[in-house]
Amino acid sequence: MKYHFIGIKGSGMSSLAQIMFDLGYDVQGSDKEEHFFTQIALDERGIKLLPFDKNNITDNMIVVVGATFKNDNVEVDKAIELGIKMYDYYELLGELTKKHNTIAVCGCHGKTTTTSLLAHVFNNITGANYLIGDGTGYAKKRNEYLLIEACEYQRHFLYYYPKTTIITNIELDHVDYYKDLDDIKSAYVSFANQTDKRIIAYGDDDNIRSVRNQITKDVYFYGFEKDNDFRAVNVTSDSTGSSFDVYYKNNLLKHITINLFGKHMILNTLAVIAASYLEGLNMDQVVYNLTTYMGAKRRFNETFIKDAVIIDDYAHHPTEMKAVIEAARQKYPTKKIAGVFLPHTFSRTKALHKEIAEVLNTIDASYILDIYPSREKASDWPEVTSSLIIDLLKNGDSIDISTMSKLLNHSNSVIIFMSPADLQNMIDELIRLLEI
Repeated sequence: MKYHFIGIKGSGMSSLAQIMFDLGYDVQGSDKEEHFFTQIALDERGIKLLPFDKNNITDNMIVVVGATFKNDNVEVDKAIELGIKMYDYYELLGELTKKHNTIAVCGCHGKTTTTSLLAHVFNNITGANYLIGDGTGYAKKRNEYLLIEACEYQRHFLYYYPKTTIITNIELDHVDYYKDLDDIKSAYVSFANQTDKRIIAYGDDDNIRSVRNQITKDVYFYGFEKDNDFRAVNVTSDSTGSSFDVYYKNNLLKHITINLFGKHMILNTLAVIAASYLEGLNMDQVVYNLTTYMGAKRRFNETFIKDAVIIDDYAHHPTEMKAVIEAARQKYPTKKIAGVFLPHTFSRTKALHKEIAEVLNTIDASYILDIYPSREKASDWPEVTSSLIIDLLKNGDSIDISTMSKLLNHSNSVIIFMSPADLQNMIDELIRLLEI
């Protein structure tokens, strides 16, 4: 049976298409013709990529539809007309979760890196299929485990049925869908309670702790404080990474050294250690594989040009932005930091512009692009522009691809590009200017 993915270059869609291909299915897909980093793995597998065309859809296939595509897409319309089998992305992934020992990673921040690190450890030790939200998918038919990034947007993760769920944090996000913090908490509680075996959760998060009594499954907490089951103790951090002792229920488990930066990476590592230990993996092998992890795509990805360090990162929520800045300070304590930020969606910008500006005011200079609308329309938000952020900055300015020369004032600095959208064209232009 052939699977056709509508919007195959979406990060989750690309990952899922790779998994289905690896499992032996005939896979193709369609999307915009512009190049995107998520298609690299598709090209490497030889998966056919097509421009949108109703003639791509035939009655001998199953169609998988990306989250942003509706009936006004010519291929979706044709599939409905033919009456062929259709899955939304999260529906097909949900079917896969039922067939494996699935570990799902959810949370408002840290999902991608934690899933990526989990996949690195489990696949190297015991073999695992995995779907990561950076456009990475992998599978072998014989693997017992499926490791997935589970997104809470529109409660899509309620289509998944994992054996174990990791919750990295709970915060208000996706304000175009969730009414308030209580609404998003209720989604996480529902997901936790349909998990089959256990919950591994960040215990220093007050929002997670506040819903503990609503969760009916066994919960193992991780964090820095004494009331956690898995704890990082005796933490030391410098420009080479971090070291710490891991305790489980007050017993020393292992000493860990990671070549990763920021408090959030210690927590992501703890979550992976907890999952590995509870699944019975060899802990000496776990410790070794933690030291060989190289990072997820577009998470603190570095490029070095002369005396400048350019970092490309997915951060778009204040908590994520704070984390990547903290990591840059740890690794490059003597350099100044400049940030290039692309606000993502009008609703998030309206709700969080003060918090975004507060984070950006902790660095030396900030440059703000026009808002990326994603699934929203600018005409519905006439009062929301990037000026909401710029007007609150101590040292801030607007920027676009034509004014990249503004960044030449920061040649001997760390320059962090923060956005879930692909800013590679801007990074390439900065590299060109710095090399002149």
